Amino acid sequence: MRVDDLLAQGLCRSFEFFPPKNDDEATALSAAITELADLAPSFVSVTYRGGRESRQRTFDLVSSIEHTAGIPAMAHLICVGHTRAEMSEILANYVDDGIHNIMALGGDIPSDPALHGGDFVHASELVELARSVGEFSVGVAAHPLGHPRSPSLESDRKYLAEKMRLADFAVTQFFFDVVEWQRLVDDLDALGVRKPVVPGIMPVTTLSGAARMADMGAAVPEWLLDRLTAVKDQGPAAVRQVGIEAATELCRELLAAGAPGLHFYTLNRSTATREIHARLFPH
Repeated sequence: MRVDDLLAQGLCRSFEFFPPKNDDEATALSAAITELADLAPSFVSVTYRGGRESRQRTFDLVSSIEHTAGIPAMAHLICVGHTRAEMSEILANYVDDGIHNIMALGGDIPSDPALHGGDFVHASELVELARSVGEFSVGVAAHPLGHPRSPSLESDRKYLAEKMRLADFAVTQFFFDVVEWQRLVDDLDALGVRKPVVPGIMPVTTLSGAARMADMGAAVPEWLLDRLTAVKDQGPAAVRQVGIEAATELCRELLAAGAPGLHFYTLNRSTATREIHARLFPH
C-alpha cells in the first residue's frame, strides 16, 4: 500500500524505527516490531544515516518489514553527499524490491569535510528524482518551528510549500504543543498547500531525555519541564507517567484538530508507544 492512499482512506497510525548497529540492538528492535505489529499500524518508516553500510541496513529492514511482517514500509533517503547516479541506483533497487514509499530528506551536513559534496542541494531535488525513477509515494519532512538552518520561519514555510507541491505528504519533527502543528498547517494552507501533514510524536519519559531533546530537533518547553520536575522526587516511574500523560494529551488534541494521523518516534522500543496507543484507542 502507498502511504498517500492510506492517508486518503482515513486516520493513520505509524511508527518509526532505525536500523540496528549490533546484535543487542537487533534483538531489541525485533521485539519492538513484533509487539507494535499487534497494533496493526498503517505503515512504519525506517531511518537512514548515509554511507553504504547504513544504506544496506535500511534496505534490509524495510524489505523485511514489508515482505515478512506484512506492514507497509517507508524508506528514508537523504541526498546530502550522494550523486544522482548513486541515488538513482538506490531508488531502482527499491522499485525492484516492490517498495512503494519513500521519505525524501536533505540530511544533516556531515562533520567530516571528506563527505561533503554530491549532486543535490535540497530535498525537493530528491523528490523529483524519485518521481522519475518509480511510482513512489513520496513524503518529506516538516519542522513546526522551522528548520534549524532556515534564516526565518517565513522562508522555511515558503520552501516547505514548494517541496510539498512536489511530494504527497509531510511528517513533522516531534513537538509538544498542538498550536505548533495547527500554525504549520494554516501557514501552508495560506500558501495554497493542503496535502496531509502528519504530526510526529515523541514522549518525554526521563529528565535526562528531556535535556537531549533540543539536540534531537525540538527543545522541551518550560511548562512540560515543570510538570516533569514536579514529580522528580517521586522517582523515575512518576516522571515517566507524566511524560506519557502529556504525550497522550497532545495526541488527543491533534486528533480533535483534524490531524490525518499520528507518527510515533519509537527509538526502537515499544513500551511507551503501546501505552499511549492503548489510551487513545482502547479497543
